[in-house]
Amino acid sequence: MASKTGLPASGPDSHEIGKLAVWTVTSAKPGNGVELLRDDRDDTYWQSDGMQPHLINIHFQKKVRLTALGLLLDYKLDESYTPNKVAVRAGATFHDLKEIKCIDLEEPAGWTIVALQPPNHSGDLKACFVQLAILSNHQNGRDTHVRQIKIFGPRQDITKLAGKRLGYSSLDFQQHAVVSNHQAAQMPDVWHHL
Repeated sequence: MASKTGLPASGPDSHEIGKLAVWTVTSAKPGNGVELLRDDRDDTYWQSDGMQPHLINIHFQKKVRLTALGLLLDYKLDESYTPNKVAVRAGATFHDLKEIKCIDLEEPAGWTIVALQPPNHSGDLKACFVQLAILSNHQNGRDTHVRQIKIFGPRQDITKLAGKRLGYSSLDFQQHAVVSNHQAAQMPDVWHHL
């Protein structure tokens, strides 16, 4: 029976923004395509089919602020298919990518969270294009399995961006001035990254 994976914690300061991007990979085995990276299941996986490095490209329509990246990996199930060295690159396009981090993974099991900060800077990373390059696998495996990827950006209060509290003067606007938690959960996350 299929199981649903628990997402890495989205808190009051960050939320998952992967649905705002177009996701591509350099290769995939039939039946194990890029869509399985985003299906919220821990019993499915993307499997590469070709030479290393294996690339996962995350392309946003416009520049976004990024705080973290989550990778769901399982060495016990995937053994030699499990990545052990991953480079994270970012830029405006495919042609100007700069390496942000290179991480070594030792028999990972579960979510690995990678903080995304520009090198030698504090604050959030700003990019249109993020690339994960799987440079090598455990036991010198050739192809790779990645079960899930989540990418996070900061939440922002729109009224803080305006520099003041938004006031509504007409009765029609005042009745809609407060959004309940239930209504907020139904709103698209796109509003949180403006």
